This record gives sequence, structure tokens and C-alpha cells, in this order.
Amino acid sequence: MEICTYFKSQPTWLLVLFALGSISIFKFIFTLLTSFYIYFLRPGKNLRRYGSWAIITGPTDGIGKAFAFQLAQKGLNLVLVARNPDKLKDVSDSITSKYSNTQIKPVLMDFSGDIDEGVKRIKETIEGLEVGILINNAGVSYPYAKYFHEVDEELLGNLIKINVEGTTK
Repeated sequence: MEICTYFKSQPTWLLVLFALGSISIFKFIFTLLTSFYIYFLRPGKNLRRYGSWAIITGPTDGIGKAFAFQLAQKGLNLVLVARNPDKLKDVSDSITSKYSNTQIKPVLMDFSGDIDEGVKRIKETIEGLEVGILINNAGVSYPYAKYFHEVDEELLGNLIKINVEGTTK
């Protein structure tokens, strides 16, 4: 009861400021708790609901390889598209040895070569499969930082062919 009389004795402008400050603090706490739930407590998505197969281009090194292992861990079957047959076999074998119930279909394709032939091989491989995820990870960049006008024509042609045509066909 004393709190009510204390608030009634305060000027109106102070009560308005108190109310606005309280609303701001509650909004901040709500945003903080929501973010904590989203980033730390919320369960992951079931990726198999999109389809039981995933296509990964560039799965032999780096991020593409990590994606392949993560998707295999989630229980998805993989279509791995790469240009190096030895690396492709190594990655396929290591995924199969670690996740034995994951099916892997390897496809050899060099994005700097005949893209139409490679796309045809991919279409033949995935015919009848329930593909739900595509990770387009194959790509090239400059060997080191250069100004655009210093890049030679051949490298620029490969850059466009692999990074643009390869991902859109």
C-alpha cells in the first residue's frame, strides 16, 4: 500500500518516464531471452523433410567437405560432384566408413570443362532420387589479390564459367 501512495505523490512526467523506461527494459530482456533461445536452445531442423538426398559440388576440400560430413551425420544420402577422381574417392570412402548407412553417388565433373555434359551426368545420377538440398560450393578465385584490370583473360574466362555458368545451369 505504501508503494501506491509513493507513486501517487510523484509528478505525472516522472511516472511517464518511469513507464517508458520500464517498457524499454522489458523489451530488451525479452529480446535477449528470445535471442538466447534461438541461438542456443532451439532444436535443429529436420533436413530430411526436404528430401533424403543432397547434392554437393566441390566436396573434396574445405567447406564443401565439412558440409558433406555434416549432412551425412544428419542422415542424408549424398551426391558428390567433383573434378578430381582420387579426392572424390577418398572423401566418399571416409564418409562411408564414418557413417555406414549413408549412400553416396559420386559424379565426376569439371566446371571449367563442358558444363552441359556434366549437367547431363548429374541429371542421370539423380533421376528418381528425392533431392531436397543443393550446396553449390565449387568455385575459383584469383590466386592472390589483384585489381580487376590486371586479371588475365584466361583466368577471367574460367572465373565466369565456373562461378556463374556452373551455378546457373
